[in-house]
Amino acid sequence: MNIELGLNKKVRRAYGIDEIALVPGNRTLDYDLTDPSWSIGDFKREVPIVASAMDSVVDVNTSVELTKLGALGVINMEGVQTRYENPDEILNQIASVGKNDFVPLMQKIYSEPVKEGLIVQRINEVKERGGIAAFSGTPQAAIKFKETLNDSKIDLFFLQGTVVSTEHLGMEGKETLDIKDLCQSMNVPVVAGNCVTYEVAKLLMDAGVAGLMVGIGPGAACTSRGVLGIGIPQATAIADCSAARNDYFKESGRYIPIIGDGGIVTGGDICKCLACGADAVMIGSPIAKSSNAPGKGFHWGMATPSPVLPRGTRIEVGSTGSLERIIKGPALLDDGTHNLLGAIRTSMSTLGAKNIKEMQEVEIVIAPSLLTEGKVYQKAQQLGMGK
Repeated sequence: MNIELGLNKKVRRAYGIDEIALVPGNRTLDYDLTDPSWSIGDFKREVPIVASAMDSVVDVNTSVELTKLGALGVINMEGVQTRYENPDEILNQIASVGKNDFVPLMQKIYSEPVKEGLIVQRINEVKERGGIAAFSGTPQAAIKFKETLNDSKIDLFFLQGTVVSTEHLGMEGKETLDIKDLCQSMNVPVVAGNCVTYEVAKLLMDAGVAGLMVGIGPGAACTSRGVLGIGIPQATAIADCSAARNDYFKESGRYIPIIGDGGIVTGGDICKCLACGADAVMIGSPIAKSSNAPGKGFHWGMATPSPVLPRGTRIEVGSTGSLERIIKGPALLDDGTHNLLGAIRTSMSTLGAKNIKEMQEVEIVIAPSLLTEGKVYQKAQQLGMGK
């Protein structure tokens, strides 16, 4: 239904994750009958969670541990891991600087060029320790380092930008990325994003992507929505892009997983994204809270170090437990940020969904009071859902 914004402008209502609720059906399941596994490229993963390619979230150590936990971690190919031989020194600087000095420091740190040798070294370090080597880069990095990646042992390449489209008008004489050509010429599956609309999702699938990241601006440390005014609330974005995936599958027989990316903090958020149509989610701040995370209790946006228009900030998330506790439990906190896999499987069993495909079909209602109804004591005492 379109709403009249003004005499010449009709708009569509869009919904965020906090505005919806999942409705139990006429059956429930035993917990042990639930299977939340999903596949991307040639990899089947037990846990439908991808850790964001952010310097505060994933390094070689966390990438390897996430692989062993049944999830997936993506390393930022243009971050401190590939700019500095010893990134720990840099990460300590970022964690210790004051609020007012943070952005200038980041701009200085990220002005150091990415080193080809370090890209290959980090890939090899992940592979040697038994991890899945998933790395992320912008379209510019994909152009510059494509041959380096093709000659390496990389397993998955994530093409990421604030907004990724199949048609980009560039300046004359300046090379632009052809996503279809990239998908055909890379030796590994290419996962692309971010997008938020049916039309662009369909075009990217036609171009040959092996997975699609959905979400613009909802991330905990992202300020793109405030700086640029761009974005679609996550529930609607995932539902629209999932519709494109289903239509594309009917036409081609090729299934492209949808990864909800941004604004996802608790187990309940993940469950709602899956119900909206996602096959998995990409999360940053929940993983940044692990004692294993490279951010040392802090988390910052990928576009924070932009030399001309920073679109991210540094937030303090603290350290609440090990990576294993956050992914698989047992939980020590009551706010839905520990044992994310347990939350997913418990929600699936309560909703009667045996697998992700059945989870995508559960009933959803609009429920703006879902997180506040009856929670006056939790809110007043800052407990549980009132934190």
